[in-house]
Amino acid sequence: MKTTYLLPLPLIALFFVGCSKKTEPEVTPPASKPTISDRAENAYEKTKEAAVETKDAIADKLVEWKLTPSDIKDDLQKSGRVVRDKTVAAGEKVGGVIDNARLVTVINGKYVADKDLSALKINVDASEGVVTLKGTVASVDLIGRAVALALNTEGVIQVVSLLTVDAGETSAGKM
Repeated sequence: MKTTYLLPLPLIALFFVGCSKKTEPEVTPPASKPTISDRAENAYEKTKEAAVETKDAIADKLVEWKLTPSDIKDDLQKSGRVVRDKTVAAGEKVGGVIDNARLVTVINGKYVADKDLSALKINVDASEGVVTLKGTVASVDLIGRAVALALNTEGVIQVVSLLTVDAGETSAGKM
């Protein structure tokens, strides 16, 4: 008789196990990966923010380095060129090996990125941290911007601008 009681016991246990409600932990779906479009939009926004910050920083430098249109006109009337030195802040490294080719490449890259400056119309030469700019721009304002961008490059200690305003563009009212 003992065997007859043992057989229903496992069946009863299976019944209770099957009826008991198991609470399984909720599984949250994995976060969706950003699409290429999302990534492109994010990169665009970051680039736009950086451009605004750079524009603001350069605007401040134009005043600090006396590169406003009136400053440049005065220099051009006096000597026909604009020369600005970068003052070295306390604790900033001076000297070291200056790679002239790197300076020229970085400055040309800045001119390419600026929609109003043409790297094709501005010749950049560098020697021991002294950068010389030759060529033409559309306005006196752009001479200041070209000098500021060059002077705001690591390794540059002086910028000599021999840039002139293109007479064809000034007659169109761009000066």
